[in-house]
Amino acid sequence: MDKAMEESMYGALENVIDPELGIDIVNLGLVYGVNLDDEGTAGVEMTLTSMGCPMGPQIIGQVEHVLMELPEIKDVKVAIVWNPPWDKDKMSRYAKIALGVS
Repeated sequence: MDKAMEESMYGALENVIDPELGIDIVNLGLVYGVNLDDEGTAGVEMTLTSMGCPMGPQIIGQVEHVLMELPEIKDVKVAIVWNPPWDKDKMSRYAKIALGVS
């Protein structure tokens, strides 16, 4: 996958807002990686802020929706991982400022 496609995927994922925190999943540091295979299947490795996150299914649905809008993508597979665990250090400077976290 080329850098432009990776940037397009991350750009699309910035439109997925965590409903509880009001910040996108990229700036929250929830997306650990993206890839696209030769058949057009996008893979997203990500986590959630907590194992019991009630918004998990909604967030995953939004991830699938925004990536399917990219013409190169034919299918989306989302893998939720718990290792490494998410913590506030994974957030971008923007997210930390917006949430008042130092």
